[in-house]
Amino acid sequence: MQTLYREFTTQAEIDRAYDPSLEVADLAGIRRGYAEQSERARRTLEYVPKVPFGPTLEEHVDIFPAQRPGAPVLLFIHGGYWRANTAQNFSCVALGPAELGMTVVVMNYALCPHVTLDEITRQARAAVAWVIRNIEQYNGDPQRIVVAGHSAGAHLAAMCLQTPWSAQYGLADDCIRAALLVSGVFDIAPLRYSYLQPMIQLDEGIILRNCPMFGIRASKAEALLTWGSRESTEFARQSRDFHRRWLEAGNRGELLEQPEADHFTAIHGLERAQSPLCQWLARVA
Repeated sequence: MQTLYREFTTQAEIDRAYDPSLEVADLAGIRRGYAEQSERARRTLEYVPKVPFGPTLEEHVDIFPAQRPGAPVLLFIHGGYWRANTAQNFSCVALGPAELGMTVVVMNYALCPHVTLDEITRQARAAVAWVIRNIEQYNGDPQRIVVAGHSAGAHLAAMCLQTPWSAQYGLADDCIRAALLVSGVFDIAPLRYSYLQPMIQLDEGIILRNCPMFGIRASKAEALLTWGSRESTEFARQSRDFHRRWLEAGNRGELLEQPEADHFTAIHGLERAQSPLCQWLARVA
């Protein structure tokens, strides 16, 4: 029988591997938790919403400035398979880094199918460039940028790592200090055969241009790839494969499987300054 991707021969098999909602019993409860913690972050931290970084309404960032100038910066890119969610859904990720004294920027972007994945990748790179050029206004140090992403956001963060910053943006090619990649998809080819395809509309060109797994370059950025032990084996494999290729390119990186976490709770560590995720940020930022 002909395979669609690796050992998968049917859409149903790919859907089981790449639909993280199938792995959790109470997705509605997890989303309520996101909402409650995000509201707490906006209520208790200094909060500057919807600062434009590009020409369209969707291109904006929510900023949680540090209390002191010269702070390290976390730029977080949310997930949702490029077709769901907003920055405001993920204000919660500011709680832990803010306690560490970081400025936190949560990126919003346009969604499929209204735009293509090429355009979303462009927006992610534009957000990085904007942060580097403007974050001093919000007490951030442009030399200490950590890019983080969850799920589809981890894919976008990985795409930022292989951007020709000097040629395209006039920035230093190693303008990103570190990257936190949580439960990412770094080879997007299987999603063309999944339940997502009517929304994300992948074609061969989009896949070739937007698979960070196969375009890794030498980088001074340190990377942490992490996922939950309760996720499907494909999410773990994708992170391990990216990590292996990252090291083969001469780069520095670590792997962290989070015990008892699923795809949606794997970012909960960003809500607590003493978590392994936040302690890694404190070390590398």
